[in-house]
Amino acid sequence: MKPITQQEITDYVETNIQDFHQRRLDNLQKLKMLDVVKQKNPYLFKAKNINTAQDFVKTILDARLSSQEETIFGGFLEGLAIFICSQVYGGQKSSAEGIDLEFEKDNIRYIVSIKSGPNWGNSSQVKKLRDNFRQAKRILGTNRLSTNVVAINGCCYGKNRNPDKDDYLKLCGQQFWKFISGDDNLYTDIVEPLGHQAKERNEQFSKEYDKVINKFTAEFIGKFCDTEGNILWEEIVKFNSAETTS
Repeated sequence: MKPITQQEITDYVETNIQDFHQRRLDNLQKLKMLDVVKQKNPYLFKAKNINTAQDFVKTILDARLSSQEETIFGGFLEGLAIFICSQVYGGQKSSAEGIDLEFEKDNIRYIVSIKSGPNWGNSSQVKKLRDNFRQAKRILGTNRLSTNVVAINGCCYGKNRNPDKDDYLKLCGQQFWKFISGDDNLYTDIVEPLGHQAKERNEQFSKEYDKVINKFTAEFIGKFCDTEGNILWEEIVKFNSAETTS
């Protein structure tokens, strides 16, 4: 075990957090209003009594961006966890299906599937995780002299009161970051570097966001509002869900 320094963590985060900000901005600029309307539930927005074009556009855009950002930032946290474990325990990115990280500690080979938070999947997705763990264990048991392999579902934030899931362990938040680093305080130490250039990058994002809101609102009014400014909900639903779209 080789303890990682705060400077090593800071250097990694400050270098790689830029990719998160840039991809977030790129995704915003690539969005098309009609594509977002197609992918969101129009019935939900009607039930929420949204009656202005800008409110509709802002609601669907924010929902789309939120899901994108979760995915992008989840990838960043996975990379950070692998980096930290590689420095401390010689961990490496796994080539096994559904497994993100492999490393050895105290004569145990750990296979780790990294998720952002504890509530990441439904029952079929959890079943797939178990299948991936079983397959990886079989391969490692065949290829290695030692068959002492332990599967871990690591979650970057949150809590889990019952980590033992029979055929794998679920470690969340502080438990997970301590597990891959040996450091009780790592889960808080990584917070400060995340703010590197956050103000500047978010100001840039906000300017582009405002432009997209204005652009999408104008397009939405032209497509889904009548001459008096009423939202044509039937047209939205048809565009979103009809078998054929004119």
